[in-house]
Amino acid sequence: GPDPSSTAGHRPASDGNAATELTSHNVVEKDLKGETQITKEHVDNNQAVRRMLNDRGVKPENLPPSEDAAKVKRRIENEEKKVLKEVKNISEKKKK
Repeated sequence: GPDPSSTAGHRPASDGNAATELTSHNVVEKDLKGETQITKEHVDNNQAVRRMLNDRGVKPENLPPSEDAAKVKRRIENEEKKVLKEVKNISEKKKK
């Protein structure tokens, strides 16, 4: 795969990975339950990432889109499934 240390072609401003990873971590740490709590956490994390980018002078809406809307929608749906799967796996490990 691509070199993870390379930033070429990588657009962190349009990449929800930071917020998604934070959500996965916080769901477990804060013992969040249900779609409402997890959704609120994810929205809060996305807003925090956006604030940080703005503070650093990066305006995501001024960047050219790196992929089309249909791809973004599929990626977000896959990320949501991934978060739920990670939470389930972590929860099962904690029960042992």
